[in-house]
Amino acid sequence: METDEKLCGFTVGSVPTVIYIPDFINDAEQTQLFNHIYHAPVSKWKTLKNRRLQNWGGVVHEKGLISQDLPPWLTKITERIHEELGIFSAAPNHVLINEYLPDQGIMPHQDGPAYFPAAAILSLGSPVVMNFTPHMKLSDCNGTTEFEAGAQNSERSGTETLDDPSRFSLLLMPGSLLIFKDLAYSDYLHGIEDNSIQPFDGAVNLAEVVKDSGCDELLSCLIGSDASRPRDAKILHRTTKRVSLTCRLVLKVRKNLIKI
Repeated sequence: METDEKLCGFTVGSVPTVIYIPDFINDAEQTQLFNHIYHAPVSKWKTLKNRRLQNWGGVVHEKGLISQDLPPWLTKITERIHEELGIFSAAPNHVLINEYLPDQGIMPHQDGPAYFPAAAILSLGSPVVMNFTPHMKLSDCNGTTEFEAGAQNSERSGTETLDDPSRFSLLLMPGSLLIFKDLAYSDYLHGIEDNSIQPFDGAVNLAEVVKDSGCDELLSCLIGSDASRPRDAKILHRTTKRVSLTCRLVLKVRKNLIKI
């Protein structure tokens, strides 16, 4: 599927279904989202090995979404994504909110077949580098099905070639919206290194980040190069936590899994 005409100006890199929109929300909207996220009940947080998260919209099961209504502050975001961008066939009905400390990331993974083949990730807080790696098609011959159990993402590493020239990365700035769909969704793994220091020399959206942020703001994210790196190497030093909102559309919605 080709990228919609209105999004062509935001496509980055050689994969045509990767879209990066800087400043999708402004500073005031980021502050409002932080307030909602951190005023949520403690019970909404689920702590994993390398991050913690909130699950909104219900539980994703292999048979579909056992749905719960999104709160108004999330509905406002998901409806805006749907209405303004036209990526999804309906407003996303499921949102995962991940919190990452400066040295935390997420293993390379694919979101799985339970969702419409697109994901929209809104970034708050610290910038971060996200890596995309092509992988072999995940085989169904072992009889397993990839789905989201409980509040945790379906994470499978697949078969990776770390030195594959078709690997690419993006520098995700606060307030930005990353969309990947179709080919980028089905044929690539995406992940973030568990490292507070991340190189972004080859980020495919670097020109867009520089244009939007300005050189001075971008340079404030850098640390001095050491003897092991070229003097002009671009290095991100993560010093604060990052929060992301991953918005997706589950096509099958069920009130319960018990057939009466």
